[in-house]
Amino acid sequence: MPHFDLTPPTADQRAALEAGLSADERRVLLQHGTEAPFCGVFLDNKREGTYCCRLCGLPLFCSSAKFDSGTGWPSFFAPYDASHIRRIRDTSHGMIRVEEVCARCGSHLGHVFPDGPPPTFERHCLNSVALSFVGEGEALPDPLRRGGAEAGPA
Repeated sequence: MPHFDLTPPTADQRAALEAGLSADERRVLLQHGTEAPFCGVFLDNKREGTYCCRLCGLPLFCSSAKFDSGTGWPSFFAPYDASHIRRIRDTSHGMIRVEEVCARCGSHLGHVFPDGPPPTFERHCLNSVALSFVGEGEALPDPLRRGGAEAGPA
């Protein structure tokens, strides 16, 4: 598996990336919001490819790990690379959950639950607006202009 630079964006890079976000993307990625169920653009996406962080472009999940959880959000049973996701205990809204954020830029992605299918039995339940999608064989996004693995095909 290719190596990706997990160094956080500089303050200037982050400001430039955040300037390109829509209001919905800003609410979810930066303010830990949640999009409404059954409306996300990637819920029914069946194309082969890679789901990346909408803010910094880090690959997060492969289409081969996507499954229909029936919950209304895109769901995956395993990340692209475990080091690309950071898990944080979330006690908001009177619940105890595990929030998932991008390991590189810290953007809120969704939550992970222990009720997924084999082999991991995990359900990574994500917000579509937190993601971008790159079709198989297409170049991965490289908004931080780091080159290397970021510049290669998915």
